[in-house]
Amino acid sequence: MDKPIQGKGFTKWNGEVWLSDPEEAHGFLANWKVKEVLHQETSDFQEVAVIETVGFGRALVLDGIVQTTARDAYIYNEMITHVPLAAHPEPKQVCLIGGGDCGAAREAVKYPVVERVDMVEIDPKVVEVSRKYLPEVAGEGELDPRIQFYFEDGAAFIREKKRHYDVVIVDSSDPVGPAAALFERPFYETVHQSLKEDGIMVCQSESPMFHPHMLRKVHHTLRELFPVVHTYLAAIPTYPGGVWSFTLASKQLDPLKEMEAVKARLQDGQNRYIDQGLLEGCFKLPVYVKELFR
Repeated sequence: MDKPIQGKGFTKWNGEVWLSDPEEAHGFLANWKVKEVLHQETSDFQEVAVIETVGFGRALVLDGIVQTTARDAYIYNEMITHVPLAAHPEPKQVCLIGGGDCGAAREAVKYPVVERVDMVEIDPKVVEVSRKYLPEVAGEGELDPRIQFYFEDGAAFIREKKRHYDVVIVDSSDPVGPAAALFERPFYETVHQSLKEDGIMVCQSESPMFHPHMLRKVHHTLRELFPVVHTYLAAIPTYPGGVWSFTLASKQLDPLKEMEAVKARLQDGQNRYIDQGLLEGCFKLPVYVKELFR
């Protein structure tokens, strides 16, 4: 590699370049063998990089933390979008907060009923580099015209919307830096206000093994605001521990009570991870996760 090693997390060991994610609980540390640093800059909000890894292809890295990879991004993006969109009978107006790699937005417009996706990303550089370097995630060519970009703070944007959206998807990074506010009760209150009477929201709620306190906090906070709250899981190799959680909250609709209708609405013709069987099964939680909510 002829480019100098710089930026958060990059080290050289035995003549090879590695990126080390920050240490998690229990002394766990993930290391990524880097073939090439394709892009690296400091935006107004964070350090943005794209690397070519040995095993997972190209990866988006923010502040030294791998966010998504070409090899398994489809798992996360399908799970955070298809579950709430299938759960709602008519998700016409959708808001996506975060998700600057554009993967979740691409999944959302697989639903013909969706009329508009307001994608709110605080850092335009994330969208720019993802569109340039990660076509496996962001897609190639022009995006669907139903996707509308807003480069501003997601919490401030959603605060101005009252009973406007059918579905709100919070595709945030970890609760540090610009994303920290997206895990707090005031933000969830504004999301609640932005939803129509039968609205549904979903957020990524971290690893149940490495971040149980955060998952518990998200689940209990949403239970204080919504009558229907369900956490579901997915196996995502890129993320610490390989098991990741999402939490769905609804004002009225309960997908577990209408599962056959939900499965029938699932757009799974082009999916690589979620199908009708997995949609139903992802809500079946292991004991150690259910114990977090007691």
